[in-house]
Amino acid sequence: MLSLTDKNVAVIGASRGVGRRIVEALHGNAARVLAVARHDEPLRRLAEEWPGTEVLALDATREDAPARVFDVLLPDTLVIGAGAFPAAAPLHELTWGEFAANWESDVKIAFHFVKAALTRPLAKGATVILIASGAALAGSPISGGYAGAKRTQIFIANYAQKESDRLGLGLRFTALAPRIMPDTELGQHAVAGYSRYLDISAADFISSMEAPPKSTDVAAAVVELAANPDRAKGKAFIVSGKGLQAVP
Repeated sequence: MLSLTDKNVAVIGASRGVGRRIVEALHGNAARVLAVARHDEPLRRLAEEWPGTEVLALDATREDAPARVFDVLLPDTLVIGAGAFPAAAPLHELTWGEFAANWESDVKIAFHFVKAALTRPLAKGATVILIASGAALAGSPISGGYAGAKRTQIFIANYAQKESDRLGLGLRFTALAPRIMPDTELGQHAVAGYSRYLDISAADFISSMEAPPKSTDVAAAVVELAANPDRAKGKAFIVSGKGLQAVP
C-alpha cells in the first residue's frame, strides 16, 4: 500500500471504467477523493460503495468546469480521464461529427483543465495526470480521430510541463497511454470493433494482444505516480499488463 494520507485527488470521468477503478484505488490508499462525472446517479452509487468519497456531477467540457472542481477540492493530484466513446468504423464510413467526437470531448476537457491548472495555478508540487491511450502511439484505423485526439493529450501534457518550468510554477504533468483493456466497456467496444474489422473472433483478437492491461493496472499506475510525483514530471508512460514503461 502506498500512503496518500492527507492528499487531495480529483478524478475527472470517475463514474465508470478506468475512472471508477482509479477512485477505488485512491480510496484504498487513504487519499481524499473527489469523483467527477456527468451523471449524478452513478456518482451516488460510487459514494455509497466507497464512503468518504466526495462527488460532483458536471459536464467536464464546459469552460467553467475546472473552477467548479477546484472550488470544491483543490487537488494535489488531478486525474483527467473523461471522454467520449470513439466510433468503431473505418475512415470512409464516418461522418465528420463521428470522426471529431474525441476532439470535442477528450481534448477539450484536457485543454480546459490543464489551462486552469497553469493559470489558477494549482499549488506548487501538484501533479496532473492525463489518461490518453496506446492508440496515440500505434494509431487506430477504425476509430476516426480518436488516436490523434489522444496523441494531442500527450502533447498537451508536454506543453504544460514546459510552461510550468518556464513560469516557475513547480507543477508536474504526465500522460498515461494504456493499451486496450478488455475488462472495460471502452475496451470491449474496441475489441468488438476490431474483431468485426479483421473478421476474427473477439477471443482471437484478445489472444493476439501482448500483455493487455486491466483497468486495475491503470489505477495502480495512477496511485504510483501520485505517491511518487517526481517520477511523473514531464513524462508519458505506456501501461500494459507488465506495468509502466516510459514512452521513448
